[in-house]
Amino acid sequence: MKHLRLILLLQLASGIACGQHARQGEHPDLSNQAETFVQGLYAQVIARHPLGIPFGAENKIFAPYLSKELRHKIDLYLACNADWSRQHSNPNLKGPFGLWESDIFSGSDEQAAPRAFHIERAQPEPDSSIRVPVRLTWGTPAEGGPWIWHVAVLLVREGGHFTVNDVIYLKDPEHRGTDDVDTRLSERLSVGCDGPRWVGTSDEQGAVNQQP
Repeated sequence: MKHLRLILLLQLASGIACGQHARQGEHPDLSNQAETFVQGLYAQVIARHPLGIPFGAENKIFAPYLSKELRHKIDLYLACNADWSRQHSNPNLKGPFGLWESDIFSGSDEQAAPRAFHIERAQPEPDSSIRVPVRLTWGTPAEGGPWIWHVAVLLVREGGHFTVNDVIYLKDPEHRGTDDVDTRLSERLSVGCDGPRWVGTSDEQGAVNQQP
């Protein structure tokens, strides 16, 4: 009886160990899939340098990479843009929506035209998303470069495949014309907006409150 009990305990321990090994083996494979997915995305970014929200042919290319949640936030952003236009009839007035001068996958201004990228190791997040850091590069030594900056792509799984749920624009330690704090695409999509309605930024509201 003792011998039989020992055999059962050994089999149980072996089964647990195999299960743990299988679960551990799943993570590297999932991470590799995530990195491959982001590799494909940024190959398109480097080739096309999309500015603002992708439309037309670019939308057909980039929309499949985006999660349902992120596409919904983009729809709200576009509706908020339209609401701002309804509230401001002056055609010469420039709207406050800086994303139109940005690449939503890489950043704004000079960061909107990266020439090279490198995918770094994928990292699982506590909310079951996967964070994939990306190093982006612009310029050559002859141009005073290279200029290097980083973003992090947050992925979620939908329908058995990865999609982009957010992009984090990481602060530059040297503050070379970039934000000095991390910001997110989802945050930039909602600045001045209450869902589909334009309500103004805190700076604008403060200026109105200070008027005599």
